[in-house]
Amino acid sequence: MTTKLVTNSLQALFKQFLGRQCEEAWAATLTTLLRSIHEVDKNAMQIWFAFYPLSLFTALQQAENKDELVKQLLMQGHYELKDQIDSSHTFLYGHRYWPQVKKAVTAFADAFDAGNQTQLSDQILVVACETAAIVDVDPSLLVGITAVAFMTIQQAGLAAFKNAPGEMLLDKKHAKKSPDQILSERAKDDSQGLFGFLKTVDKKWTVTYDENDDAAKYKMNDDQDMAWGASDDRTRNWREIDPRRPEGPIPVECRSASCGTCWVGVLGGAEKLSDVAVREGKKIKEFGYIDTTEPKPLIRLACQAKTYGAVSIVIPPWNGVFGKYLKSRHETSRSE
Repeated sequence: MTTKLVTNSLQALFKQFLGRQCEEAWAATLTTLLRSIHEVDKNAMQIWFAFYPLSLFTALQQAENKDELVKQLLMQGHYELKDQIDSSHTFLYGHRYWPQVKKAVTAFADAFDAGNQTQLSDQILVVACETAAIVDVDPSLLVGITAVAFMTIQQAGLAAFKNAPGEMLLDKKHAKKSPDQILSERAKDDSQGLFGFLKTVDKKWTVTYDENDDAAKYKMNDDQDMAWGASDDRTRNWREIDPRRPEGPIPVECRSASCGTCWVGVLGGAEKLSDVAVREGKKIKEFGYIDTTEPKPLIRLACQAKTYGAVSIVIPPWNGVFGKYLKSRHETSRSE
């Protein structure tokens, strides 16, 4: 058998292995991996997997008419990973090492050992550690981005993954930032001046919506929800950038938690936001973005989350309403 045929055979085995990883298996994998991920990427990795849920990808793939289902679920924006292989994860610190991680994961697929019975989490850790040794960084900085690479292959396909350029998309200034610098910036609150401690002072907080762009910030009032604050930002032609953004950097339609357009991931400062109220908690599950009883989760509806300090968020490139559909689909499969 030629080398090419051997490689193709091993790649097929790798794809079969990934194809067996269901939503529950991935949830267990992420729980295991969190213990090995640097603090700078713990929130970011969980947010990324919430942005690109395997359950939604599977539902769309198995739909008799994908286009009709997309309309039914009110999907807007760019929700397919195959179109964002290099760009979906720029908010992870590990993105700085994407070219090396992509190369290592590709090599792992090309030489996949079908007899290896270790768990998915262990295989991700092996690749992350081997890559870390090559680029001389702490393995904890590469675990999250390596997990992202595995899931990207599962959703986009190995061929598309290999054909992507494998580019690191940050400028030199931001690429040079250390994990500690980023964590420090996320924790920092705006100074309110000498009399900031007074209740009568109109406090202002900074919302950062892209940590890799120094201009991607806006100021908002204390006790104001993030969507209202964003609507005052006139620094760019937002609708031209993204049709979902009629006013400001955060996509918004209804302002009443009815559309799900304004969902965001909270990289830093989740504790500085208001608790999830009953309506937000109910609707965010209905949309399918997160299913949790946490009072301050990492996924929020910007029109409902009020700020009491500076926060750093990331805006997903799409939105939809698919929670009820996925739940009914899951219940149907269990009863069969």
